[in-house]
Amino acid sequence: MTVVRTIDRPRRRSSAQLNWLFTALPAFPLVLLVLRLWYLSRQDLPTMLLLVQYISPLGMISALVITLIWAVPAVVLVLRMLGGILLVSTPDSEDAGRRSLIALTALRMPDWVVLLAAVLAGFTWQMRMLPMLLMLVVSILGLTAVHRHPDERRMLVVVTLVIPLALGGLELLWLRPGIRAALAAGDTGTAVLLLAPPLLGWLLTGPVPARAARLATHWPAVGAALVAPFVIGVVFLRAPVLPNSAVEVRNGNEAMRVLRGQLITVDDTATTILSRGGDVVFVPNDQVRSKTLCPEPVRTQPSRITVRGWAVDESALEWVAPTRPVADVDPRCLGRPLDP
Repeated sequence: MTVVRTIDRPRRRSSAQLNWLFTALPAFPLVLLVLRLWYLSRQDLPTMLLLVQYISPLGMISALVITLIWAVPAVVLVLRMLGGILLVSTPDSEDAGRRSLIALTALRMPDWVVLLAAVLAGFTWQMRMLPMLLMLVVSILGLTAVHRHPDERRMLVVVTLVIPLALGGLELLWLRPGIRAALAAGDTGTAVLLLAPPLLGWLLTGPVPARAARLATHWPAVGAALVAPFVIGVVFLRAPVLPNSAVEVRNGNEAMRVLRGQLITVDDTATTILSRGGDVVFVPNDQVRSKTLCPEPVRTQPSRITVRGWAVDESALEWVAPTRPVADVDPRCLGRPLDP
């Protein structure tokens, strides 16, 4: 009886950890939304309460989804790869699933979830990250084959060695112009992201020594879990949630002036604007002469690193989807009235 309890204890511990994780997970987006309003209000509580009153929750959630949609497939694919390495590196995969939350997640993750995550990442990740995506997919494919068909030697050689090397070679041929451009521009980070995954992908398709398995999987997962909330928070805190606007204002015979900031709301009596300094300005509607949206300027194409015409900092959706080019900047967005 004591033996049964000892064996079941790791399983209960893993189940309890999953329950705590699923309980805390829905609170993370809410915390991000509150922090975004706190950051936007320059840490001023009355301003934050005003923003809470007028900003649409749907708009905030839309900004959160658009800004952080890349993070979901990253979490799924990295967990599946690390868990797969741990499963194939231990003699008893069932025992590994009972003792490790990462292995349990990989063991219970359906294949269709991995497929959807890979497709979503292919559309939403920047071009410079696509070699990393292909490396993760090849690694997961090889680890799954090793775990489910350990006796199929020929098939394992093809899946874990031939396919990764062949895809890596094709990647290097296709990415060669971008690697050269990145090295010529001094962008070492982009060059490494384009060059390293095709060369190292085949190393992640099989087991590691059993003694080093937990060290090679748990510590990267712990490091990623500690860094990811900060990275996601920084990215979302910079995401726009209010439209950038410029409003022409004239009070009686005074000179025309332009207020630039983020438009909060327009009601029957006043237009409310959050200035760039964090001050809230209420402008009577009878003083408003004109309003315009101020989109962010588009960077010029020649100054960006491209791979066969595809900018490395654009996703497939951004590359394919139509955009509205900003040819002429409205003078009001520069702080100058149309008719001084």
